[in-house]
Amino acid sequence: MIVVTSEEIAGTPRDASGPGWQSRRMIVREHEMGHSVHETRVAKGAELHLHYKNHFETNYCISGEGEVENVSTGEVFPIVPGTIYALNEHDPHILRAKEALLLVCVFTPPLSGSEVHREDGSYAEG
Repeated sequence: MIVVTSEEIAGTPRDASGPGWQSRRMIVREHEMGHSVHETRVAKGAELHLHYKNHFETNYCISGEGEVENVSTGEVFPIVPGTIYALNEHDPHILRAKEALLLVCVFTPPLSGSEVHREDGSYAEG
C-alpha cells in the first residue's frame, strides 16, 4: 500500500512549479501504478498553454473557477468544483484560472515527478 501526504512532497523534487502553477506529484512512475496522480494549483489569472503530446491527462476540479479551451476546435468549457475534463486526444489546450484552481490530475504514462513544461507546453516522453 502506498500512502503519501501533500506535506511530505512539499519542497522535494516532486513539488514542481512554473509560471502560474504548482504540482505536487503524489503517485509517480516509481510506484509502478501505470499512472501518476498530482495535486495541482493554478494561480488566479494564470493562462497556461499546454499540449501533452506524449501523455493523456484527466483533471478533476476540487475548488476554484476557470475554463479550458480546446485549441483545435475553439470550444471553451467552464471549470468549477465537481468538473472533470480529460485530454483524450493529446488535445492542445489553454487553461485559464478566473479564481485559484485546485485540481487532482492523473497522467498516463506516469510522470517521474520532477518534470516541468517544455516551451511547447508538453512534457518529454514518459
